Amino acid sequence: MALAYRDLQHFIEALDKSGELRRIQAPVSANLEITEITDRVTKTGGPALLFENVEGSPYPVLINAFGTLKRMQLALEVDSLDDIAGRIRDLMTPPEVTGFWDKLKALPKLAELGNFVPKNVARGACQEVVEEDPDLTKLPVLTCWPQDGGPFITLPLVFTKDPATGHRNIGMYRLQVFDKKTTGMHWHLHKHGAEHYEHLTPEQRRLPVAVVLGSDPAVIYSATAPLPAGIDELMFAGFLRQAPVELVKCKTVDLEVPANAEFVLEGYVELGELRTEGPFGDHTGFYSLADQYPVFHVTCVTHRKNPVYPTTIVGKPLQEDYFLGKATERIFLPLLQMLVPEVTDYNMPAEGVFHNCVLVSIKKRYPGHARKVIHALWGLGLMMLTKLIVVVDHDVDVHDLSTTAWTVFNNTDWKRDTEITEGPVDALDHTAPLPHLGGKLGVDATRKWKSEGFQREWPDDITMSADMKEQVSRRWKEFGL
Repeated sequence: MALAYRDLQHFIEALDKSGELRRIQAPVSANLEITEITDRVTKTGGPALLFENVEGSPYPVLINAFGTLKRMQLALEVDSLDDIAGRIRDLMTPPEVTGFWDKLKALPKLAELGNFVPKNVARGACQEVVEEDPDLTKLPVLTCWPQDGGPFITLPLVFTKDPATGHRNIGMYRLQVFDKKTTGMHWHLHKHGAEHYEHLTPEQRRLPVAVVLGSDPAVIYSATAPLPAGIDELMFAGFLRQAPVELVKCKTVDLEVPANAEFVLEGYVELGELRTEGPFGDHTGFYSLADQYPVFHVTCVTHRKNPVYPTTIVGKPLQEDYFLGKATERIFLPLLQMLVPEVTDYNMPAEGVFHNCVLVSIKKRYPGHARKVIHALWGLGLMMLTKLIVVVDHDVDVHDLSTTAWTVFNNTDWKRDTEITEGPVDALDHTAPLPHLGGKLGVDATRKWKSEGFQREWPDDITMSADMKEQVSRRWKEFGL
């Protein structure tokens, strides 16, 4: 593995060198125009874009940096995202401990984690310029879609600490810019940032917040990762980049942020202070409605001398966020298998926009096994928000959507093999009858057994004999096909 990216601009250099970046010098507007350009590029698998001349702002805009599988792998410095899953699986695999020497052999694996603990440094590039009288309107914040409530910061890393425990969290919650010094703070009910806000006491009143715009790719990705409670995103970022993240203390709030950041917005949210935020053209492909969210007050802005403003757009798939989600799907497979070991693979297709559909293959061992898996997944973290879970047998490639659809359509008796229930859903689900609560569907598309009440013989798949396949392969050139 190469040395970890120093910062976002080091990643930009790598994108440029690999032919994955297009620099655009023509003047462009952050109001709708960048979105329309980027949407066309994203949907055709085009390059990352660096807009160097954005009207009304001195800062260039980087967008679509993670917009293909190749760039996602480049961002995390791997040939395949499954390589990271392999490292996680190796860490989680308990050694065969039979004696003293086996225990000693296991120590280096545990000691490796100590290499990824973030470390504090005295100064960082993110504080080369300190603006004590901040003006957010200087930033090239995009207004993405015609009915959006205003300009939105869409790729922020939001740093908070639980006022009860002091535990740090980094989340990615959009910020609608209201004026020079305030934004909305769109954290959903199920997110840790919202939990920290709820833990404020009347005496505390204010929750310190730092919003980082731009860091090295591992830190950016880690803010999106559905880590279990208590797992530090920065330590996970260190694991991904195989080097610790360096932190500096903020100027006006009691928080530490990556020293390599492009911009840092320091400030606070106040208990009980809400403001209407939205609408916003969201990753579902529909506008999420305006609602009440906390107000983020910016008290200070720090940044590099020549910073780059990173952003993204969301909307009808395929968009850049799909590839961030695909990274999560591959990287977290070992953790899912640790909790539900019968899972052989899973796929979160783009059409499901994360929470609407999960396709799962399992090694079926007993009657009702598929239903057990469906309910187990609904009980895991943010998987609880999934509206549709489809389970197939282990020999079905869930990444081949045509084969998976054929399997589901042919293997399922809709009366017997489906289960409709009610539970938590994403706050963006516009179909739910109530906010955060709606219907969910589980589908058992595995082969049915007599022990499951199937009274007939389940037919065999049509497959050619191995001998004939080998014979035709040997003679293939003779046929001129």
